[in-house]
Amino acid sequence: MKIRRIEAHDAPQVSEMIRKTIRISNTKDYPAELMERLIETEMPEHVLERAGWTHFYVVSNADQIIGCGAVGPYWGKEDESSLFTIFVDPDHQKKGIGRMIMDTLEKDEYFLRAKRIEIPASITGVPFYLKMGYHFKNGISEPDEEHLIRMEKNREVK
Repeated sequence: MKIRRIEAHDAPQVSEMIRKTIRISNTKDYPAELMERLIETEMPEHVLERAGWTHFYVVSNADQIIGCGAVGPYWGKEDESSLFTIFVDPDHQKKGIGRMIMDTLEKDEYFLRAKRIEIPASITGVPFYLKMGYHFKNGISEPDEEHLIRMEKNREVK
């Protein structure tokens, strides 16, 4: 397995992997119709748009993209960042790929410059992010109006 920054030609495969993962992994925690609306937005153009303002990474096994994740500024702030679009193909979950993605994101310059890192987490992702040292922002563990649970990690920046 290899992790690297996304390239434009990866977008269709990343989009398909995200859509598959939402359909299989997230529908156990959310209504199917809500996930179908989300799937409609996760097109290659959306992946490339996100990659345009974040550092977007993909994990590949041979020529197959099996995971992704991005880190970028939190609303343009220099001292706060956010993690986005963290997905692992359902056929490859529970094999350390999510940890590999998080380790990479947490070594990225956007992470290292930030005092606070936020994750707009799905209900599905919360147990994983808790294991990775993130906690509920403002102690709120229920989904917001966007159906996300805001999580964060605070760190000292030298």
